[in-house]
Amino acid sequence: MALRAIRGAIQLDSDERQHLLKSTAELISKILHVNNLDTADLVSILFTATPDITSEFPALAARELGLGDVPLMCFVEMNVKTAMPLVIRVMVNANTDIPRAEIQHVYLRGAAALRLDLAQ
Repeated sequence: MALRAIRGAIQLDSDERQHLLKSTAELISKILHVNNLDTADLVSILFTATPDITSEFPALAARELGLGDVPLMCFVEMNVKTAMPLVIRVMVNANTDIPRAEIQHVYLRGAAALRLDLAQ
């Protein structure tokens, strides 16, 4: 078993608390599902949000999914002038037997444009 980092992102329609929580939960759930991960496999989850997101911490969505015993941290993304707005990014660190080349990174909604090579 190896420690793997799984990336993902989702673009919000607006900075509204319930929308943020629902969208972040969708992203985390999809990452777990497509990589066949159980919550016991999770080591930690790191979240970033673009500076225009202030309605809630994305980690709350993970706690509401039952991941309260997984270390979670939120950060503000760099404020780059040309950056896509309203984006939550995530890095899920998990123990898995999946080879690195077979990890499925998840980019949803407008965030798929961030990594066309990885988006599903």
